[in-house]
Amino acid sequence: MSHPNELPCETTGVIICGGGPTGALLSALLHKLSVPNVVLERETDITTDPRGIALDEDGIRFIQEIGMFHRVFTRIRACYNFHFVSGTGHDLSRTPILTTNLLTSEGGTGHVGFVFHKQPELERAIRDAIAQSPFSELRSGVTLTSITEDIDTVTVEYNDRSGFTTRMRAPLLVGADGKTGTNYDETWVALNWQIKLPTPDSHPGFPLWKVGYTPEQVYDLFFPLDFRFLCNPLRPAVCGRFGPPADRLWRFEFVVQASEDPVKMSTLAETSRIIYPYITHPGRRYGLSSQVSYPKDCITTLRSRSFSFLARSYNMWSKGRVVIAGDAAHVFPPFGGQGIASGFRDASALAWRLAHLHREPDSDHEKLLRAWYMERKQQFEHSLASTIRNGEFVTNGDPWKAFFRDWMFWGINLIPSWRRYFEKGPRAEGMIRYEFQDGMPFVPDLGGGLNLPQVYARDLATNKIVFTDDLIYAHYKEGLFQILLLVDRSDTAQYALKGIQGLSGSTAGRLREDGPTVLIHDLKAEYPDA
Repeated sequence: MSHPNELPCETTGVIICGGGPTGALLSALLHKLSVPNVVLERETDITTDPRGIALDEDGIRFIQEIGMFHRVFTRIRACYNFHFVSGTGHDLSRTPILTTNLLTSEGGTGHVGFVFHKQPELERAIRDAIAQSPFSELRSGVTLTSITEDIDTVTVEYNDRSGFTTRMRAPLLVGADGKTGTNYDETWVALNWQIKLPTPDSHPGFPLWKVGYTPEQVYDLFFPLDFRFLCNPLRPAVCGRFGPPADRLWRFEFVVQASEDPVKMSTLAETSRIIYPYITHPGRRYGLSSQVSYPKDCITTLRSRSFSFLARSYNMWSKGRVVIAGDAAHVFPPFGGQGIASGFRDASALAWRLAHLHREPDSDHEKLLRAWYMERKQQFEHSLASTIRNGEFVTNGDPWKAFFRDWMFWGINLIPSWRRYFEKGPRAEGMIRYEFQDGMPFVPDLGGGLNLPQVYARDLATNKIVFTDDLIYAHYKEGLFQILLLVDRSDTAQYALKGIQGLSGSTAGRLREDGPTVLIHDLKAEYPDA
């Protein structure tokens, strides 16, 4: 019996605390699985600060899953390679010791290796997917004041912008509110510039007009394509373009030394001292007597702040009916572009489990959620190891080790097969295979534990070329899972379909009712007869 002064209590399927990339994507995925959910976000609007700028191929695949792939590739992204440049100089055009080719789609997802996006636009795309949903709701400008848990539910109270208090209850709560309050060790400065083009009219005295360069060519000279890891033992740095090409956004990050004040190092005076030598060229490169610098009045600083980082993962990502995901559960160094993508992987692996618990509330939620984070930790540790290797590669301050590294890659570049292996970057190792632990949803003795690759396919019903994920996950109906049949010929498909007839009736509604998806490994295949 409720107390007469007790607040009325709303109910939903899942409460998500945090409307950043991880929380928002989880909400959009839960919509596709018909799970009611509410996202509680402290900020009133999306931050205009483009913090994260890189999204790997897994992340792109998740954006595809919520129907925003076209938007990513037309409005908010650019794709570049990674160049690792050695030496203590400031020449961004210097031949790299190693290049990873990210422009191919050979990694197993059907997508390029990375896109360099503009985070506010990425978040807006995900929120637009939520706004179209009858199952998802985003409540911004709210402050969580309490969380209580009993055997069946989690109850929260929060205040909105006007100070009104709301009470809400759900079987599960997911904390995806970022890394506020986490302790860190190492410090860098991250700076975002927006670049304008100088023109002969706006800058008539700029010397490169005399030798025939156009404004676009000047921009490309000083802010070249592709992303560069500057393996400078005196001050490691990272720089490159990001976001929509028309926005002309450029990121530069550099190490703050132990004896330096991080706040001071993010000031205009200090960032100019460190970065402007990279956009100042010797005149002899152009047949001129004096050095040439990109006009300072064509550069606007959008962001300049110090940040600290540490490779960290909590021992447990769930306890009882409370789950943490994304940066709330783990923190990545910046060298692998895995921060947002790792949170996306959390959300994708978590969404179907939350949907299962929503449909079958008597299931062992603690066992299911523990299996989720033990599975995720395997991939997390794989990505973290790759990220740390990148970091060691870039930040090595030992001159002898740097010398050995440079000569080693000089030799590797002479051997085509070795060079090709390293050009693949992390994709050279292939897609991850999971080791079975109790509660994981695969049979290890039958080859389970692999992510399903994605390729292009021809939809036999429409004759259009599509991604296989778009065929497999075209419709979510009553069943949470489905059967995927891989066959070599159309006639084989008929026998396979007959062999599984009636199977969905014996799985208590867990299999999709509209039947399996059939992928035929034959370019000449035709739509099978009924």
